[in-house]
Amino acid sequence: MPSSTKQNLWDIFCAVIDNYGDIGVCWRLARQLVDEHDAHVRLWVDDLGAFQRICSVVDPRLKQQNVNGVDLHRWDKDFAEIEPGDVVVEAFACRLPESFEEAMARRPVRPCWINLDYLSAEAWISGCHALPSPHPRLPLIKYFLFPGFDETTGGLLRERDLAQKRSTFCASREQQADFWRRIDQPPPAADSLLISLFAYENPALPGLLDIWADSPTPVCCLAPVTRTLPAIEAFTGSPLRAGDVIRRGQLEIRMLPFASQDDYDRLLWLCDINFVRGEDSFVRAQWAAKPFLWHIYPQDDNAHRVKLAAFLDRYCADLPKATSTILRQLMETWNGDESGDNQPLTATKTMISPTLWASFMNVLPDLREKAVNWEKIRSKQEDLCTSLFRFSRSKL
Repeated sequence: MPSSTKQNLWDIFCAVIDNYGDIGVCWRLARQLVDEHDAHVRLWVDDLGAFQRICSVVDPRLKQQNVNGVDLHRWDKDFAEIEPGDVVVEAFACRLPESFEEAMARRPVRPCWINLDYLSAEAWISGCHALPSPHPRLPLIKYFLFPGFDETTGGLLRERDLAQKRSTFCASREQQADFWRRIDQPPPAADSLLISLFAYENPALPGLLDIWADSPTPVCCLAPVTRTLPAIEAFTGSPLRAGDVIRRGQLEIRMLPFASQDDYDRLLWLCDINFVRGEDSFVRAQWAAKPFLWHIYPQDDNAHRVKLAAFLDRYCADLPKATSTILRQLMETWNGDESGDNQPLTATKTMISPTLWASFMNVLPDLREKAVNWEKIRSKQEDLCTSLFRFSRSKL
């Protein structure tokens, strides 16, 4: 590993809020820094139990361990004094330990301090990207860097060989068969509409499952055991666990164990439609180049609706008007409001009708083409990891 004298020691701090989204982003970033930029990365995580769900080799009992070349540290409240690295990443506005900030200020060459913020398509992001914020008490400057969808932002996390891996996997029956064996599932019937389901609690889900059960074509729903489990159990009328398979009408639901990030990517590549949530799976669905429906992280002040609208404005800009209207209506309804009026939610605002789903299926060819074109355009942009690495070099 390169030493800190080469200005390549990174400290990444992650406070787990959304169970998998925050740590998912930080883990991808840490691995890419190690694999592609020869960085020595210390990843500080306050909830190793949640981390273990997406990386099974993580041992939550250990204070320190090395996983895939990343030095993983449990971020305890009684934070031990340690010499900060050359680059410090404060992920998603988590607050660094005060003693660590003071140690940063004592370094002869102070670290490049980055606040890696949440992803948004809102217009103001471009104007705030890379802005400095002096510390109120210490001789330190923190820079706010934003992921985003164009060159005025930090870009999106994307490994340099991701597109090639996807292309090879999608063309290889052997790799696909190996994937199904690894998750202990047989390949679905060839005529099935394959849907991955990863979402927060959602009152629209039971009605959607009913629609799929009455579908004119077979539907195979691949659902990791997560926060959708109670709604699926209510639909089936029985307790469920990973490995269970439920059939009703035209619908087959397969309950999957939580997969590694790499296998989750493969799942997205295989499916016809991907339901994703938060930030990490949302970005990976875009790299899968398949139609997707995003369940954005809900916020009490309804700020998530503004973020959803900003993304849809950008994503739908070159879609046929009818297709755009249907995608917007379905995405907004899936997120709890089809009216866009920012008023309190009611039952009618959270129900997906059979007519709306049928309309979505009718425009699916347009959305397949859109997903492919969107991925091609975004992949020409500098990826987020490289952007952060380049920015840190400019400040050291």
